[in-house]
Amino acid sequence: MTYDEILTRECILQIIRTRTAFRQALQRMLRDTGAGITFEMLQILSCLWKEQGISQQKLAERTSKDKACLTNLMTNLERKGYVCRRESATDRRNKLVYLTPEGETFRAWIAPHLEDFYAGIERQVGRENLQNLMKQLKELQDVFETY
Repeated sequence: MTYDEILTRECILQIIRTRTAFRQALQRMLRDTGAGITFEMLQILSCLWKEQGISQQKLAERTSKDKACLTNLMTNLERKGYVCRRESATDRRNKLVYLTPEGETFRAWIAPHLEDFYAGIERQVGRENLQNLMKQLKELQDVFETY
């Protein structure tokens, strides 16, 4: 294997390790604050904070979850009272997902914790470094999407 092949492979592995470390750090924050949800549940809620009434299929795509995993997450979020599923008016086979009032209350409660979490990362890494990294990661994504 050539140096360039090793470098590319190590770069991809580092991205994966970084994602894992991020997930673990965020999970610790959720545990330490007593949020009572998992990283995966937060992913679902974050999507709903941006757009209400989306299909479970779209949620699965946006969070890279398979149907079985998403169904379990939705069931757990419903038990907590944070989300509800309703039949689509245009396609009764489709379930649309909405935040409940309890989900909105949770969002207001967790928002400052998330802001502190991300601000702490920005303080340690630096805004300029994060901007440069974002640019490079977008370029790498473009390469993958067009390869």
